[in-house]
Amino acid sequence: GLGAACRIARQRRSDDAKRLAALRERLFWALQQALPGLRRNGSADHGLPGCLNVSLAGLDAADLLLDLPDLALSTGSACSTGSPEPSHVLRAIGLSPEQAHGSLRLGLGRGTTEADIDRAAARIAEAVRARDRR
Repeated sequence: GLGAACRIARQRRSDDAKRLAALRERLFWALQQALPGLRRNGSADHGLPGCLNVSLAGLDAADLLLDLPDLALSTGSACSTGSPEPSHVLRAIGLSPEQAHGSLRLGLGRGTTEADIDRAAARIAEAVRARDRR
């Protein structure tokens, strides 16, 4: 039951965290290669292994989400989801309001694969480039 599931999750937590961190770094690298000027918001060492927050100058992240409804993306930080104001968390780490509005939060989970990462990075990069051409 639930107790057994919790025990299994606790036993796998360290391995899951390492795998997710490696996938997160793969995603960041792929996005950096495809989108010059992309920056990581926050620390790779102190962030959650299944979460990547990035920003790109001139990007309207909220509009980009409309092009990618099937990806686990959101704008800003988890602390500001749904707010039209720039994330206070991103502002606190030194981002300008424009950078905060151009921030994407990407979520990875236990079922995320390398192929998922590669597809997501390619789709995000293409969506950004398509918006740049408009």
